[in-house]
Amino acid sequence: MIYTVTFNPSLDYIVSVEDFTLGLTNRTSSELMLPGGKGLNVSMVLGNLGIANTALGFSAGFTGAEIIRRVEEMGVHTDFIALERGISRINLKLKSIDGTEINGCGPEISEDAVEELMKKLDRLQEEDVLVLAGSIPNTMPDDSYSRMMKRLEQQNVRVVVDATKDLLVNVLAYHPFLVKPNNYELGEIFGTDLKSREDVIPYAKKMKEMGAVNVLVSMGKEGAVLAAGDGNIYEAPAPNGTLVNGVGAGDSMVAGFLAGWLEKHAYSHAFYMGLSAGSASAFSDLLATKQEIETVYRQVMNEEEKK
Repeated sequence: MIYTVTFNPSLDYIVSVEDFTLGLTNRTSSELMLPGGKGLNVSMVLGNLGIANTALGFSAGFTGAEIIRRVEEMGVHTDFIALERGISRINLKLKSIDGTEINGCGPEISEDAVEELMKKLDRLQEEDVLVLAGSIPNTMPDDSYSRMMKRLEQQNVRVVVDATKDLLVNVLAYHPFLVKPNNYELGEIFGTDLKSREDVIPYAKKMKEMGAVNVLVSMGKEGAVLAAGDGNIYEAPAPNGTLVNGVGAGDSMVAGFLAGWLEKHAYSHAFYMGLSAGSASAFSDLLATKQEIETVYRQVMNEEEKK
């Protein structure tokens, strides 16, 4: 079973406003509300691919209930811990001004609530997969990912971590099955600027030497690089397509990689599935469907056969 953890899920309120003007009342021309959070995105894309999984995390208030309702409506099983205080956050994303958003804080997460989550993780078994994705709320210890992995060491759970800076570096000692920085995040860790796939390869290898089994680096229009557990390097440019919405593309890549790995236990297939799923979501208004991912996958493999 695959489990994802989203500490601070959200309702993403995505709006378009024509001729947005500061200081005046602006009215939306389109509105969309979706459940959000990196772990939830992974769960939803896995669900779209027909792969059963359970979404774990924390929810609070009426927004928390609505997040759970919408995620379960999409066919994902949830096992969230309900917090007594606060409300799960609402993130406002202004679609008509690219990259402009206001993200909420979310509720305070107590030590007791964290321990309750830990006890759920204690039930994971060998060969289960745990996805830890996103930042840690400021009400939780900043070593929470490391503590979780240390606690799971004897259970032989495959752990996937999609995080940044020290949060990612500090888990490498516990040999995560997969880490997925993007090229900017990888460069930030090593104090350098990584623009091309050729630039990325030696640093992906370094992160693998530091303990990760697989290092998958997403690079937007440049494609992706995988320093794989079999010792090989896989790299490919992004497939042709029009960028519609980059939100969730990296999470979709994680889901695609896991789907490909579970299907064939071949790193090459996992890599191309990850690249296809990430690109398919980037080419879509919403997270990619199975059909959209399969269409891009065929395109990617056709291009590989021409090499």
